[in-house]
Amino acid sequence: QVQLVESGGGLVQAGGSLRLSCAASGRTSSGGAVGWFRQAPGKEREFVARIAWSGGTTYYAESVKGRFTIFRDNAKDMVYLQMNSLPPEDTAVYYCASTDLFGIYVGADRYDYWGQGTQVTVSS
Repeated sequence: QVQLVESGGGLVQAGGSLRLSCAASGRTSSGGAVGWFRQAPGKEREFVARIAWSGGTTYYAESVKGRFTIFRDNAKDMVYLQMNSLPPEDTAVYYCASTDLFGIYVGADRYDYWGQGTQVTVSS
């Protein structure tokens, strides 16, 4: 069973940057992908970005395109989310999630394993 642990959240001023990390363990497949999602208070969980383990194909939500970068280190089973130019609207709990599916999926129901989340707070 895949286990995911996020880290790197915290408090940052508007315009600042943060890098989130997701440590994956227990993978038995070299395929699939890891996605980052976020959930703000009173809102539904939303897709942020996704990267395939094999080939590194990425996909971003429009709201973060050009500001966030997702990348991976296969040797370490790590996935990162570099977040730049953060506005207060990016405040949320950020989750990484894993799927064995090939292809680009943005729905949370397509991801089988989830981390516990890490809080990102952007102050104005």
